Amino acid sequence: QVQLTESGGGLVQAGESLRLSCTASGGIFTSYVMGWFRRIPGKEREFVAAISWSGETIDLSDSVVGRVIISRDNTKNTVELQMNDLKPEDTGDYYCVADRNPYNRRYHNAYADWGQGTQVTVST
Repeated sequence: QVQLTESGGGLVQAGESLRLSCTASGGIFTSYVMGWFRRIPGKEREFVAAISWSGETIDLSDSVVGRVIISRDNTKNTVELQMNDLKPEDTGDYYCVADRNPYNRRYHNAYADWGQGTQVTVST
């Protein structure tokens, strides 16, 4: 099990950028696939992005392709989500997730470890 702590959420205007960060502790960071999900008001948890332990394999939701970059620093035990050209529909709570071997990287139940979440609000 790994503990995850997110930071970097906030209130921005449409078209602006935010960088979310997640720090992991209590496990061997390179053992984990890392990812981000979000919960938009009134909807189920939604996959945003995932990155393999080496950083070589990246999955992105179609809704964020071209606007979002996921990266990790295995020397610092961190994973980041750079979000550009934010839209009001990106508003929600963003969660960092981790799992040693998620059976489906785009499915929330595939991840054992979750952070507490950080709120992102995009105004018009």
